[in-house]
Amino acid sequence: MSTLSFSIDRPSYDNLVREVVRAENPVCEVAGERLRLPSAVRVAKRGIDIVMALLGLLVAALFVPFLMLAIRLDSRGPIFYRQKRAAGIRDGVAGRCSLVTFEMLKFRSMRVDAEKATGAVLADENDPRVTRVGRFMRKSRLDELPQLWNVLIGDMSLVGPRPERPELFENLALAIPFFEERMRGCKPGLTGLAQISLGYSGRPPKGSAVAQMSDCLVNPFKLENVEGSEADDMRTKLLFDLAYVASLEHLRTFLLTELVIILKTPWVMVRGLGR
Repeated sequence: MSTLSFSIDRPSYDNLVREVVRAENPVCEVAGERLRLPSAVRVAKRGIDIVMALLGLLVAALFVPFLMLAIRLDSRGPIFYRQKRAAGIRDGVAGRCSLVTFEMLKFRSMRVDAEKATGAVLADENDPRVTRVGRFMRKSRLDELPQLWNVLIGDMSLVGPRPERPELFENLALAIPFFEERMRGCKPGLTGLAQISLGYSGRPPKGSAVAQMSDCLVNPFKLENVEGSEADDMRTKLLFDLAYVASLEHLRTFLLTELVIILKTPWVMVRGLGR
């Protein structure tokens, strides 16, 4: 893992977080510069990660060779794709945070020159850069399977907020208040509460309770000419990420939430939903 520093103009926020934690939630320790999860949650979560990652890799071994062959025949380029992602944040001084990064594994689902003209951007639901096999893998989320190895070696967790590209993470943290808090004391996940609850890009399903609050979530600052902004979808995902992080404060709420997400993820994959 490596670190990347970025500045957020909220130097007093970290102190505020610590004071709130000390006053309202004695279960969650404040140790040094980081908020730490209860030891029982950390041990249980790591145990679940190791067991599920091993089981997942054993099951995947039955059909992954066919998937690898399809990728190779569909378009030129490597089968696997390594990409730097944000793993978490470390507090600094004067509002400056260190962003911890790692190399995330994926099956390649885009053309090899996908970002030559655009640079780092979030993928759209119907992104033209995606290959034919890649479109199927993205809908079923099979392109994420290699991340089971990231989970096994401890770079990621089975469940948690999805890791963003470092350059996009910084921009989103500057645009969305408290966006970086989704990564505080919590490893990025292969799946998460947002992934089983929202659509591909982060948009809530029509008729859902969250969709009814879209007037508050979409373009809250009433800016002009920003319709379809990436930040609006990420604001919605942030609600679910923060709710998951809150569940980690107690062993009981963690286990219940973790079990629901793990059980619902295969159903999301089969239906081709989520991200």
